[in-house]
Amino acid sequence: MKEVFFVVCLLAGLALNSSVHSAKWTVACLKLCKCGIRPWFSPSSLYMEAPTVDCNDLGLLTLPEKLPLDTQVLLAQSNNIARIDEPLNYLVNLTEVDLSQNNISTLSDVYTGRLPQLMSLHLEENRILQLHDNCFMHLPNLQELYINHNQLSLISPGAFQGLSSLLRLHLNSNQLRVIRQEWFHPLGQLEILMIGENPIAQIQDRNFQPLSNLRSLVLARMNLIEIPDDALVGLDKLESISLYDNKFAKVPQVTLRKVQSLKFLDLNKNPIERIRRGDFVDMIHMKELGINSMPELVSIDGFAVTNMPELTKIEATNNPRLSYIHPNAFYKLPRLETLMLNSNALSALHHVTVESLPSLREVSLHSNPIYCDCVVRWINMNKTKIRFMEPEALLCTGPPEFEGRHVRHVHFREMMDTCLPVISPESLPAHVTVASGHSVSFHCRAFAEPDPDIYWVTPSGEKILPRMASSKYFMHPEGTFDIYDISEEEAGQYTCVVHNLIGADMRSVRVVVNGYYPEPSNASLHVQIDVVRPNSVKISWVPLKGSFVSNIMWSATSVSTHPPVRFTARMPSDVKMFNVTHLHPLTQYEVCVEMTDLQSGHLQNCINVSTTEQDISAGEFDTNGVEMINAIALILIVSAIICLLIYKCVWSDYKYRKLSDQPLTEPLHGPKACQTPSVIQLCRSEVNTTAIDLNSTN
Repeated sequence: MKEVFFVVCLLAGLALNSSVHSAKWTVACLKLCKCGIRPWFSPSSLYMEAPTVDCNDLGLLTLPEKLPLDTQVLLAQSNNIARIDEPLNYLVNLTEVDLSQNNISTLSDVYTGRLPQLMSLHLEENRILQLHDNCFMHLPNLQELYINHNQLSLISPGAFQGLSSLLRLHLNSNQLRVIRQEWFHPLGQLEILMIGENPIAQIQDRNFQPLSNLRSLVLARMNLIEIPDDALVGLDKLESISLYDNKFAKVPQVTLRKVQSLKFLDLNKNPIERIRRGDFVDMIHMKELGINSMPELVSIDGFAVTNMPELTKIEATNNPRLSYIHPNAFYKLPRLETLMLNSNALSALHHVTVESLPSLREVSLHSNPIYCDCVVRWINMNKTKIRFMEPEALLCTGPPEFEGRHVRHVHFREMMDTCLPVISPESLPAHVTVASGHSVSFHCRAFAEPDPDIYWVTPSGEKILPRMASSKYFMHPEGTFDIYDISEEEAGQYTCVVHNLIGADMRSVRVVVNGYYPEPSNASLHVQIDVVRPNSVKISWVPLKGSFVSNIMWSATSVSTHPPVRFTARMPSDVKMFNVTHLHPLTQYEVCVEMTDLQSGHLQNCINVSTTEQDISAGEFDTNGVEMINAIALILIVSAIICLLIYKCVWSDYKYRKLSDQPLTEPLHGPKACQTPSVIQLCRSEVNTTAIDLNSTN
C-alpha cells in the first residue's frame, strides 16, 4: 500500500516539475506522511479531488523539509510543531494548511512564505497570544481563517490587513475582552464571523458596521446581559444571529428589529423568564426562531410573535419551566408549518393557538405533563390534519382517571366541556431568597374553560388585581406579579389565585428577605357539620384573615377499597360552605378542608360523619302523594267535561225558549244530553240562575 501511495505522489510531482527529488519525497511520503488524492471542498463549497499530504498525529516538531510539488492540501494536525522555519512557497498549488492542535504561540514563528493560492488556514487550538499588524499580508487569497480556541487577548488594529478576500473568520473561544471596529475595515467581503466564547464585557454601538456583506454572526457564550440598540447597524445582509448561552433577561427586540434581512435567530439557553408581547414583531424575512433550553422561561405571552410572514418554524423545546403559551401568542404567521414544543412543562396547547396558524402541519408536544381535560379536547376531535411527532410519548399526567394514557387514545367525549384552572407547579417556586433593595417577579399562569381570572394576595391580605400598581407591587394582566425595592416588610407568603365558574386553584411563594421570614401564626381551622342527609352532607367553616380554601376532600372510610377513593373539589376564596353530594346512606365519610394561610402555610382539618338512613316512610308518602295528585287530576278532568255539557245544555235550552217564547221558569226542554236526572238537576239550577241574571239585566 505504501508503494502505491509513493507511485501516485511521485507521478503527480513529475507532472508538475521536471526536477526530481524522489529520494526526499520518498522519506516524506513513505516514512512520515501519507500521500494521496482525497475529496476536498473549497470555502465556497466547490468539490474537487486534491493531492493531499496527511501528516496528522505524528508527534512532529517541524514539517518535513520537502513535500510533493503538487501538494494542494497539507494536514499537520495534532503534532508538537512550534515553528516553521522553511517557507512553503515552493508549493505553488497549496490551497489549505491545517496546523491546528500544535504548540504555536506567535505567528512570527510561522514563516510560510508567500502563498498566493492558499484559501484555508487552520490555527485553532494552539497557544497564540496576539495578532500583530500585517501578520497575514502574505496570504492575499485567504478565504478561511481559524484562530479559535487559542489564548488570544490582543489584536492589533491592522492585524487583518491584506485579507480583502476573507469570507470566514473564527475568533471564538479566546481571551478577547473588547471588539474593535478597526479590525474589520479590511474585511469588506467577510460573510461569517464567529467571535463567541470570549470574556467580552459589552458590545458597542456599530461594532460591526464595516462588515457590509456579513451573513452570519455568532456571539455565543459571552455573558452578555444586553446589547445596544444600534450594535448591528450596517449589517444589511445579515441573515443569521446566534446569541446562544448568554445572560439576556429579556429579548433584545429593538436591536433585532433593526436587522431587516434576518432569517435565523438562535436565542437558546438564555435566562429569559417571559417572551413578552411584541418581542418578535415585523421581522418580515425571519424563517426560523429558536428559544430552546431556557431554564427560567415560564410563559410565551399574547402576541409575542407577530407579523412574520416568512416564518416557517418555531423551536421552543427543553424549557423545564415553560408551562403556558397564551392562546394568541402566535399571530399573523401565515406560513408557519412546524411548531416544536416538546420537553417543556406544558399542561396544554390551546385550540385557538392552532386555529390561528393556517399552514401548521406538524407539532411536537410530547414529553410534556399534558392535563387531559377540556382544553386539549381538540387534539382528538378529528378536526385537524396536524401530525403529532412521537405520539407514543404524548401522555396524560392528569386527571387521575386518565393518568398514564396516551393523549390520542382518550376520546374527546370522555373529557368535560368545562374544566378547572390548574397552575403548573413548575411556573412558581416554593420559596425565594432576596436581598433588600432588589426586585423580584413571579409568574402565575393557568388554562381553563371558561377562561380563568387571576389575582394575587400579599402577606397582609391585600388583594392585587391585574394592572393594579403601587410603590411596591404591580400585577401584569397575564398573571406576572412584580415586587419592587423589596425590604423585610415585604417578607412573607404571596398567593396566586386562579378561578373561573367551575372552581379555583392557588399556589403560594414564600419570600425570605435578608434571611427574615415572619413567624408563623398559631392559626387553626374550624370546620362544622350543618346538615346530614342520606345522600349529602353540608359543611361550613370560618376562613381566617388572609387565607384561602384550597381543597375540599372526602372519602368513604367504612368502605373497604384499597386505596380508598378520594374526591376533591377546589373552591374560590369567598366560599364558606359546601354541600358534599352523591353520598351513600349509612356510610361513614372523612371530610377535610384544606386552607392556605398567608402566615402558617397549609392548614387542614378533617371530620368524620355518617350519612343517615334512607327514610322509607317518606318514600311511601311520596308514592301516596303521587297517587293522590293523579286522582285529583282525574276528578278535575271529569268535572270539566260535565261543566262543558252543562254549558251546552243551558245555552241550547235558553235559545230554545227564546225562540218559542216560553217562560224561562218552565221545565227544561232541550238536547237529549240534558235529560238524565243528574244533569237535569244541574241544568235546572243553572237555568234558574241564568234566568235571575237575565231578569235583573232586563
